[in-house]
Amino acid sequence: MDAPAAEGGRTLARDAAREVALAAGFTEAGLVAIPYAAEERDAGRFAAWVGSGRAGTMQYLKRTGEDGRLTRERVRVPFPWARSALVCFASYLYPDAPLSTETRDPQSGWIARYAWTSRADAKDERRPSDYHKVLLKRLRDVEARLHAEWGEFESRCYVDTGPVVERALAVAAGLGWAGKNTCLIHPELGSWGFLAVLLTSLDVKKGAREQATPAGTNRPPGTPAGSEPAAPMLVADRCGTCRRCIEACPTHALDVPYQMDATRCISYLTIEHKGPISEELMTGIGRQVFGCDICQDVCPWNRKAQGGMTTACSPTLSANSAERMGHPPQQGGPIAVDPELEPRTELIHPALDWLAALDEKSFEREFNGSPVRRAGFWGLRRNVAIAMGNSGLAQFAAKLEEWTVAGDEGLRAAARWALCRLRNQTPA
Repeated sequence: MDAPAAEGGRTLARDAAREVALAAGFTEAGLVAIPYAAEERDAGRFAAWVGSGRAGTMQYLKRTGEDGRLTRERVRVPFPWARSALVCFASYLYPDAPLSTETRDPQSGWIARYAWTSRADAKDERRPSDYHKVLLKRLRDVEARLHAEWGEFESRCYVDTGPVVERALAVAAGLGWAGKNTCLIHPELGSWGFLAVLLTSLDVKKGAREQATPAGTNRPPGTPAGSEPAAPMLVADRCGTCRRCIEACPTHALDVPYQMDATRCISYLTIEHKGPISEELMTGIGRQVFGCDICQDVCPWNRKAQGGMTTACSPTLSANSAERMGHPPQQGGPIAVDPELEPRTELIHPALDWLAALDEKSFEREFNGSPVRRAGFWGLRRNVAIAMGNSGLAQFAAKLEEWTVAGDEGLRAAARWALCRLRNQTPA
């Protein structure tokens, strides 16, 4: 695809773009030229993954453009004007937060920590917050600041909602590497982070390090020698021989390192998948009622990141991290908890009795504005039924009996399976 004309020769500097992102409240950010060096490789991997059926029923991942190529294969398929991507990282590290792998209370379930988020309202009371909305607002702020400085140019903002593969762009922007659990892993922040992407039609300004890059290095296919676009220093894969995430996955969704079989992933099953869940997978789901953190809980890089967390300082990275990414050192200490993404205590080890007692009205009240709402009322109940079956507690039998005649097929199937499992585990 021929590159469109540049925006009047205007270029965006990596340091300047990063500073704007940090000022808007993001923990870290990186800028990469489009197309980037590994784009063909990443496009091929994505197409092969979708083609293998591992995307499950997520039809939005299978959409194609007029030329028949998958929309998400390359940024320029849906956005032929794109010349750069600013990838922003917002940490949701929480100090002293429990891990799902350490949960022992059979009366409780588990909600993935990214969905614990909340913010204080005008009365200083905690209310659910959705990272999509929180970060999109910040990204719009970044966009507005860049337009104020650089004038008019094409741009698009996305937080988990656009036709881009955020993780691939984040790796290309030097924010980390893609781990064996398929998550982006930052060497200091681990994988507990949200990604937000701002696409622009501005070229990336070459800095001293880019100009000194040997011809051919970091150069996208078809780019003439000596005209390398700015390319951040990539972070080497540091997973090594570790297989903890692969071995810990109870549904074997990580049967191949660096590849996720979504059709077996607990996050997909409890959030994206609608209707009945295969009985073969229900035992492995355990007491996860929304999402799953297991492959991240066991990751040594997240334990390292958790140890450097604080709640009382500005959101800046260490000088080592800034220098590694080729940026000037920042003042400050470890990463602070984001005030708009603080955890709701009631969602940490939520009581299964409480979740089961929610009717549709109270479900809306508790989760309106929360990522948990994506599972839907019946989807969450289905997940709770599976968790009850895996609890081994006979006290849940009455509720499960009631749900065996529910109007939702997914809930009925889960309740019947769970009831059978409880009866087989408890004395007659």
